[in-house]
Amino acid sequence: MAEKALAFALLSVLFAAPLQDVPKPTCPKCSASYIPADEIQAYLKRVTTAVADQQVRAVDVGKSQVDIGVVFRGPITGAPNAAEHDHVSEVYHVIDGTATLVTGWDIVDYKRRATTAQNVSQLNGPGGDGTSIRNGVTHQLKAGDVIVIPAGVGHQFTKIDDHIRYLMVRVDPDKVTPLKDEAASRADLRGRD
Repeated sequence: MAEKALAFALLSVLFAAPLQDVPKPTCPKCSASYIPADEIQAYLKRVTTAVADQQVRAVDVGKSQVDIGVVFRGPITGAPNAAEHDHVSEVYHVIDGTATLVTGWDIVDYKRRATTAQNVSQLNGPGGDGTSIRNGVTHQLKAGDVIVIPAGVGHQFTKIDDHIRYLMVRVDPDKVTPLKDEAASRADLRGRD
């Protein structure tokens, strides 16, 4: 009798295992998003200001959103703000130029950004700015470098002699930025050519 009970228990476990939840894709039947080099270059060529942060795409990838942008920063004059984003992490891949970037969580004179600000509503969601970063870590950025800045970490460019251009990847798990597909990107480029 004990052998039958043990056999039944083992069979129950073996047959129940396939019924358990198996991992499923977080973005079933989603499509890949391709951004050709000429589209990235078109954004970089239209820069006319000392700082230009341009969203190229913002893609829903299931449980999160991934945004791709390009940023140009010219020489620093004065004392630029230290920025922080509550929900969006950023990854910079430096295309060309050099800069000194300070990162850290202790932002001096921190103030929330207005929810109506363009960078909040279109680029990186809610967050704030300060005058500097206390006890920050200094990074000397150059072409080819990559830096990952998690949400909540302050970041401040403190020196740019000539310029820096970088590809920006924003990881947006709370989907706070608006989506932007290829058609919207092409329309954006036509509207500002």
